[in-house]
Amino acid sequence: MLEPIKIGISSCLLGNKVRYDGGHSHDRFLTQTLGLFTEYVPVCPEVECGMPTPREAVRLVGDPENPRLMTQKTAVDKTDQMNVWIKGRLEELAREDLCGFIFRSKSPSSGLYRIRVYGEDGSITKNGTGLFARAFTKAFPRVPVEEAGRLNDPKLRESFIENIFSLQRWRKLCSQNMTLGGLVDFHTQNKLLILSHNQGLYRQMGKLVAHGKDVDIDQLFDMYEELLLKALSLQTTLKKNINVLQHILGYFKKDLSNDEKQELLTIIDKYRSGYVPLIVPITLIKHYVMKYDQPWLKIQTYLNPHPFELKLRNYF
Repeated sequence: MLEPIKIGISSCLLGNKVRYDGGHSHDRFLTQTLGLFTEYVPVCPEVECGMPTPREAVRLVGDPENPRLMTQKTAVDKTDQMNVWIKGRLEELAREDLCGFIFRSKSPSSGLYRIRVYGEDGSITKNGTGLFARAFTKAFPRVPVEEAGRLNDPKLRESFIENIFSLQRWRKLCSQNMTLGGLVDFHTQNKLLILSHNQGLYRQMGKLVAHGKDVDIDQLFDMYEELLLKALSLQTTLKKNINVLQHILGYFKKDLSNDEKQELLTIIDKYRSGYVPLIVPITLIKHYVMKYDQPWLKIQTYLNPHPFELKLRNYF
């Protein structure tokens, strides 16, 4: 395993009592399961910008694209106070080299999606973004972000965690072996993983690598990173995974006995029909990879994109 992944996180999700009512929003999956593989950098915008705990609740008011942060009962404007803090905190976070950020849902400072915005006419819309969350995503557009509540969805959970582990591997390459040869190796190792997200982008990345000698190395890595993160932001699907599994099957055409080939085809068909999760054909393939010593498949991150203990491919 690589070293722990450094992830930003809303402080209340770790069990810290920093919410407006003096409580917390402890998420045990994040602390007791994912936390085994991460180094969290806790952030609480409201407390860190100088608001007490407990405190009067705040809400977004005005234009959803440029809202004000106001206390709910006394209508005290906290926008400037928050924005001054945000500027300095983002500078600090830039030095942390974060591979992701997990935000607290429904928060006027940290929520990513569908945050309530109160209009001057008394109307309420659910199309806002918390002030800190908006500023963070603008400052770090290539850092994967997600809300804690949405991570209860197995597909969104797997997608986010796959992204942060992939970004960690990419960052390691950039820091230790930023060469064309290193990029070729990375692209080779991640072929099946990228294909499971988008074939078109994989082909673009392949062409970029093939003509890498013609591009400045810094520009080459920047262009590849942009395409990599764009590909990983697109969710895998049943159809995409079936295509990858069939692609893998081709590597065993000279090795598998008729019974073994039929067993694997049957398992893939059961996955296609929704009777078994993806982990079942993957486990059988990994067995055959070791049994028949397939060196190219051994290095494919698609077969081991994240720690087995997270059980991310066990859902139907």
